[in-house]
Amino acid sequence: MDAELLEVNCMEWFDYQKDISGCGLFGVISKKKKMINGSVPQKAIANMHDRGNGLGGGFAAYGIYPDYAEYYALHIMFDSVGEIEETERFLEENLDIEHLEEIPTRANKNIGWSPYLRRYFVKPVGKPKARFLETFTNSDDDYIVQLVMYINDKIEGTYVFSSGKNMGAFKGVGFPEDIADFFKLDEYEGYIWTAHNRFPTNTQGWWGGAHPFTLLDWSIVHNGEISSYGINRRYLEMFGYKLSLHTDTEVVAYLMDLVVRKHGLSYEVAAKVFAPDFWKDIDDNPDQEEKEALTALRTIYGPAILNGPFAILFAFHNGVMGLNDRVKLRPLIVGEKDDFVYFSSEEAGIREVEPDLDRVYAPPAGEPVLVFLEENS
Repeated sequence: MDAELLEVNCMEWFDYQKDISGCGLFGVISKKKKMINGSVPQKAIANMHDRGNGLGGGFAAYGIYPDYAEYYALHIMFDSVGEIEETERFLEENLDIEHLEEIPTRANKNIGWSPYLRRYFVKPVGKPKARFLETFTNSDDDYIVQLVMYINDKIEGTYVFSSGKNMGAFKGVGFPEDIADFFKLDEYEGYIWTAHNRFPTNTQGWWGGAHPFTLLDWSIVHNGEISSYGINRRYLEMFGYKLSLHTDTEVVAYLMDLVVRKHGLSYEVAAKVFAPDFWKDIDDNPDQEEKEALTALRTIYGPAILNGPFAILFAFHNGVMGLNDRVKLRPLIVGEKDDFVYFSSEEAGIREVEPDLDRVYAPPAGEPVLVFLEENS
């Protein structure tokens, strides 16, 4: 084979290889709790259009429901009208529903089909022995978690894709700029936003499989692959979590709920659970107390370690955490301007909405970037 033909064959081979470095993410937080219009994350993630393939886009926003801030906002998608009727009977039995409505949408030429979309502002009814509960609880958060798990696992064709207070997720099959237009996100304002552009590689693209993944007020967007999904899933199932969404990223939202809300770990320690120091670095650590703590974390939380290439944004009611894998196989860029902090797969995404940054940097591998709301904000 001559050199020219060999070059052509090699190029054809590379053209047909799976692209495993796709997906784009973006996030912004105002530490002073200034409100940010939904057109900002839409514009930023659209700048990274080519990181996706139209099979998934989504957003999470915090502070968008001030009139119902004390209620859990359940965003639910249904395959058919029949599932709506069954699910609403279940909700009425187990929740006080303050308000319900269709999630507002507008026609978008690139969104050919969508499930039925509704939202419910609810509180638990104070019945700790409700039939769906697998374990006794007096905690409203635990009640909602078990209710969400039951619906997603037991009611066919129904999926709760957001369940936090004063926040919501909006996602589906499409490019994120089209999903934002479809959900009319330019009519929302929040103090934290995250956005995601999906390029499915190992799991199917479907409305429930788009990012972000949420539970209570945790929301996760992720670029990469969680190759430890199997052991992470089995570990979570030991604590009653049910995983039914057919994608690796689902484990991350539930792990955050488990280790921070249930086990009481700090965000900094949680980051060390998900992306721990390598054993060789722990062995070489001269600080004996720190060495023992890191050893204990790896021993106790071994099944919660996230393996594989990843860049992740965790958002919650009062902050955002960005985290890379331990060898930084996926990009994560941070930009700062006044009290605003931006996270992105590419600097271009940040510059699109804030060209005049005070600081821009790439955090080290495995080191979390934590940004919290300022006190009294």
